[in-house]
Amino acid sequence: MKASLTKKICIYLGALVLATVIAVPVLWLFIMSISSSTHLTTLPLQWWPDAPTFENYRNLLVFAENSPSASFLYGIRNSIIIAFAATGLSIIAAIPAAYSFSRLPGPRRKNLLYAVIAIFMLPPVAIVLPLYTVMSALGLLNTHFALIIVYCSILLPFTTWLLKSNFDTIPGDLDEAPIIDGANRLQAIWYVILPIARPALGAAVMMAVLLAWDEFFYGLLFTNDIRAKTITVAIADLAAGRVADYGLISAAGILAAVPPVILAFFMQKTLVSGLASGSVKG
Repeated sequence: MKASLTKKICIYLGALVLATVIAVPVLWLFIMSISSSTHLTTLPLQWWPDAPTFENYRNLLVFAENSPSASFLYGIRNSIIIAFAATGLSIIAAIPAAYSFSRLPGPRRKNLLYAVIAIFMLPPVAIVLPLYTVMSALGLLNTHFALIIVYCSILLPFTTWLLKSNFDTIPGDLDEAPIIDGANRLQAIWYVILPIARPALGAAVMMAVLLAWDEFFYGLLFTNDIRAKTITVAIADLAAGRVADYGLISAAGILAAVPPVILAFFMQKTLVSGLASGSVKG
């Protein structure tokens, strides 16, 4: 019992330390967002502003032409379109790919799977030049479509690997039985495999949206105005002037985190169970 109590204390202390490490930067970001520029540059530093203000949030959420709010709101819109479109296309392609790797093994497919993972692990700078050349030749720079295609090349290997790991845990007899009864392979996937793999599917969707939402490098290079700039690039633009408004940047960071947090809140059970089941066998 003594050992069990010590173990519980260590677990709770570890969880407390982890929560603190995660929460403190977010809390400080929020404090900065409700502080004035004068307060943020006053020495000695004060941890809480004398007169908290939500003016920075108003400046970002109330639309006005040629203002930080225009860049921010367009960035949110563009990120939602690009992230969810790229995720949808990647999941549609990843399901049959993952099923093929899981149910129809072979040396060639195994090598192809490793090649897919190798592409995912390539640093973006290694492939940005050919991608930029192709997009420029096709006239797709500064468009949603260009970033959707590029993001699919990032998300597809990841979602394929995650779903493949989950499909491996599902007994093969479950999808072979309907095939024997006359169903085709796609019907077996749709009516048998996907309902069982719903937690993993939800986890793949969640992680893919987060990867696309947080991507900065391609968004910076492939866009040049508010028509296609993502939220990460829009926030970076707030610091591009001679004098950076740290309160405004902090407010933008807090607001940019809201859509992923809402998505994670509604999919938290799916996310945890999906990642856990997908990690059983790889």
